[in-house]
Amino acid sequence: MKKYCVLYNPNAGRGKGKEEAEKLQEVLEEIALADMTKIDNYTSFFAELGEEDEVVVCGGDGTLNRFVNEAGEAKQGRKLFYYACGSGNDFMREVGDGGKSVAIDEYIKKLPTVEVNGKTYSFINGVGYGIDGYCCEIGDKLRAETEKPINYAGIAIKGLLFHYKPTDATVLVDGKEYHFKKVWLAPTMNGRYYGGGMIPCPEQKRTDDTVSVMLFHGSGKLKSLMMFPSIFKGEHVKYKKNIAVLSGKEITVKFDEPRTLQIDGETVLNVTEYTVRK
Repeated sequence: MKKYCVLYNPNAGRGKGKEEAEKLQEVLEEIALADMTKIDNYTSFFAELGEEDEVVVCGGDGTLNRFVNEAGEAKQGRKLFYYACGSGNDFMREVGDGGKSVAIDEYIKKLPTVEVNGKTYSFINGVGYGIDGYCCEIGDKLRAETEKPINYAGIAIKGLLFHYKPTDATVLVDGKEYHFKKVWLAPTMNGRYYGGGMIPCPEQKRTDDTVSVMLFHGSGKLKSLMMFPSIFKGEHVKYKKNIAVLSGKEITVKFDEPRTLQIDGETVLNVTEYTVRK
């Protein structure tokens, strides 16, 4: 008899990952719960499943990112579903059509990769570099100190006004070089959404054979603060003096000072450059 193996991340959804996964018992007939943070070998894990068994990844964008990177080729040939119960859920915001679950086989076959600090990762939504990475870094620190919800908008506003210092950047898109001064944001996107609903590259589609980078640059603190909310509607692109969007198959972003980078919400500290390939 076919069963559903529900992979959950106990840290997802502000620590309610297991609780959310258990709710699937109400809608699926035969399920088995598995804590994905305790799986050391996905080849062995999948080998123990029946041929007709289906897998449900339960969590947020970071959980889905963890799964595609740790499972690697072992996940090929399996019917895979995703149940969104994270704090951001940007992947589901784009592909879920208002629901909480979706089949993900096709979406994770040809993912872009990011090379950073000598390591290579696949990613689902986007790679953030600049004040978005800073927000994730501060959010991680606060999460270790309190169980209260993290106010990322508040972190971003305080960062823009007081704590975050923009950098100069060199960007290579399929070998063509661009230079930008005073860069606040430099995310490269596979999909449209990241950071809890921001739309840095409104024309980007995850079905494209290219990725897109957005440069938020050249503005002072107050003007940046004024423009920042428009990213949540994709309307920031109208500020053509301060916003550039470039697309290509290989994109490298270099900052003149190290900053924190985030990959689907997971932070990488002390980064001076990254390269995305699709």
